[in-house]
Amino acid sequence: VQLQASGGGLVQAGGSLRLSCAASGRAFGTYAMGWFRQAPGKEREFVAAINWSGTSTYYADSVKGRFTISRDNAKKTVFLQMNSLKPEDTAVYYCAAGRYGRSSGTEDEYDYWGQGTLVTVSS
Repeated sequence: VQLQASGGGLVQAGGSLRLSCAASGRAFGTYAMGWFRQAPGKEREFVAAINWSGTSTYYADSVKGRFTISRDNAKKTVFLQMNSLKPEDTAVYYCAAGRYGRSSGTEDEYDYWGQGTLVTVSS
């Protein structure tokens, strides 16, 4: 599975962005998908995850109520809708695919990673 993240950019605080992650390869519909982020000088952290069927989602407390993860298995794409953005959301955002299929916040459960897309939120 190869993953290509896109949609990052510069936005003012309070604004919105929608990230996309397009997958290639077979069996996308069996993989859980997750979004992680890494801010400058910090470790990578979990943001959101969705199970293989899209029926279960899981969010970090810091984004709950502001971000929404979704997927379109027919288009092999996962999305992250980010609303009410804050300067502390500034980071490189990575999408990842996990073969176990369940939504998880644990990096070890993800087997494939995209290259990242930069989100910058100005105050």
